Amino acid sequence: GLCGVLLAVGCAHMPGGIAPSTTPLDGVPYTVIGRAAGTDSMVRLFGLLPISGSNSIRTALDACLRDKGADALIEVTVESYDQFWILFTRNVIKVEGLAVRFDRSNKK
Repeated sequence: GLCGVLLAVGCAHMPGGIAPSTTPLDGVPYTVIGRAAGTDSMVRLFGLLPISGSNSIRTALDACLRDKGADALIEVTVESYDQFWILFTRNVIKVEGLAVRFDRSNKK
């Protein structure tokens, strides 16, 4: 009954990585505009057959940058986690960091 359903549902987290920034920032003036996060996910039927789009770090990063209208991220972390349901598995990639905007007013 209910115990069997609860055992068939779950979640697993896997650390992905940490990076100082998404682009080289040596000597580039910028302003921190706040925390940002973005995700991308794929759903699979029976854990094998993909039934939704791709699952990429690039798409999650683009969503993260759009969230704040940022040019780049600093203090970046990436993680992946799986959510398990009876018939479906959802794999999610999550990118988080501090969003920054480049200061273009100092260009000569």
